[in-house]
Amino acid sequence: MKPVTSWSYHPYNPPLREDGGIYICRLAPSADAVRVEWTDVGEEVYTVTCTHRASGTVRTFTVRACACDITGLAADEDYEILVTAGRYYSRKRLVRPCPADFVCDAVVKYLHPDDDVYDFSGRYLCSPSILRHPDGHLLAAMDVFCAKAPQNLELIFRSDDDGKTWHYLSELYPCFWGRLFLHRGKLYMLSCSTEYGDLLIGRSDDGGRSFTVPTVLLRGACKCDRAGVHKNPQPPVSFAGRMWFTMEWGAWALGTHAAMVGSFDENADPMDAASWLFSDPTPYDEHWEGVAHGRSAGNIEGTLAVLPDGKLYNIMRYDMGRTKERYGLVLAYRVNTEDPEAPLVYDHAIPLPGNHSKFMIRYDEREGMYYTVICRITSSACVSDRRLLSLMRSRDCERWELVTDLLDWRDRATPDEVGFQYPDFFIEGDDILLLCRTAIGGANNFHDANYSTFHRIRDFRLL
Repeated sequence: MKPVTSWSYHPYNPPLREDGGIYICRLAPSADAVRVEWTDVGEEVYTVTCTHRASGTVRTFTVRACACDITGLAADEDYEILVTAGRYYSRKRLVRPCPADFVCDAVVKYLHPDDDVYDFSGRYLCSPSILRHPDGHLLAAMDVFCAKAPQNLELIFRSDDDGKTWHYLSELYPCFWGRLFLHRGKLYMLSCSTEYGDLLIGRSDDGGRSFTVPTVLLRGACKCDRAGVHKNPQPPVSFAGRMWFTMEWGAWALGTHAAMVGSFDENADPMDAASWLFSDPTPYDEHWEGVAHGRSAGNIEGTLAVLPDGKLYNIMRYDMGRTKERYGLVLAYRVNTEDPEAPLVYDHAIPLPGNHSKFMIRYDEREGMYYTVICRITSSACVSDRRLLSLMRSRDCERWELVTDLLDWRDRATPDEVGFQYPDFFIEGDDILLLCRTAIGGANNFHDANYSTFHRIRDFRLL
């Protein structure tokens, strides 16, 4: 085997793992069809076999490209997909058509919960990250997770037509909770090696196709029951001459996480670990003024924002499942931008009915408004409900109002079946471009998503 000289793979395949040479890199179901795409092995003709899992009915297709659209599929039924060419073959992949009444602009990636192709990392899709590359194309990234699995693979896809269609680009390993971001026209990925693992950063000089060997910024436990780095794919914020990122230190098994930030001087090389500084972690304290009454695991997955007072804050998801109020608050921590190593200071609580799932805040300079997309909670009877995805806005980041509901499946599925969650978005012109971790149409459950879906919210200021 050759030594590692890059962070990226096309694809990553562990040693001693038979894959047949053909990698089905993308499945994108629709209501009665599926788009199948695979890597080229130099053959002129490929045979695609589609087998109905329950009846065993087989259909075959011969194509002269590395993609095939299979139509005429039955709703709520599972199919096995196999691609062969000469001596090459793929692993069997599983797919189920998408519910007919689910609307998105494009399926970026689909992964059936019984599909074992990524078992070395997990079986479900998570951590959406989306951006516009300076060269004009869109990039979408997501990791592959499963409880107690290694959780260390990141998938990257590219769109050259503003999100209408997507194709496979690259994979990063080890990479988890990844965030694509731009700095001085260069593309970077900030991630953990695995859950509570090392904090890593790598750079791509070819639009996301390949990445340098990552630099280790912090050492983590690399074990789910020990404290280490926890983060979510939030965009960085440029403020006071530094680029700032949100993260935590802790572990779910230990019951809590401590809030922190990392940053580097904007004139420094982010690939040099010496360029970075990290704040000391701040544990949650139930005695703070304004927090909910009762037991809480505290905060994770903060989003950075500069508030009208001109200061940088980390506004964080807040566990209220066992408190008296049950839902409706997020907590704002003040960042000491003059001393990047100083711990965050709890400042105040903010009413927001989306505190039980990751959210992010973007500031719209044209309108002078803050926008967020949240899993909106409407009842204390089910605070983990992620069937309702809503766009909200605020003039001051304190008093939030509903703009519109983007996806609402409360009348179509139970809270255990469907989830529209962890939305990552950015504002571009009159539209919001959004990547969603979507669990629908046969997902393992609402949390264990089987889709990564792209959505364009058109003329959002007029909604």
